[in-house]
Amino acid sequence: MNPIAIPEDWDDRALLTFEEFCQLIRTPQRTVRDWRQRGIGPRWARFNGCGRLYITVAEARRFLNTAIIDKTARDSRAGESHG
Repeated sequence: MNPIAIPEDWDDRALLTFEEFCQLIRTPQRTVRDWRQRGIGPRWARFNGCGRLYITVAEARRFLNTAIIDKTARDSRAGESHG
């Protein structure tokens, strides 16, 4: 399986729709909606009263980097408790 990554050449100011983000991180929309309701996950925006949710590429990168760091820290702590 390929790791989740955002192509380096994507402009940080570019926008992704909610659906595009879910596809990118290979996560069901229902899960990402749940994160949003619980106040976790990336920061979303709506523009000019539009019903669509958007995320910037920069925010998607921030979220993925945070998720990777959190997982690495959890894995590290789990390894220490077994030692």
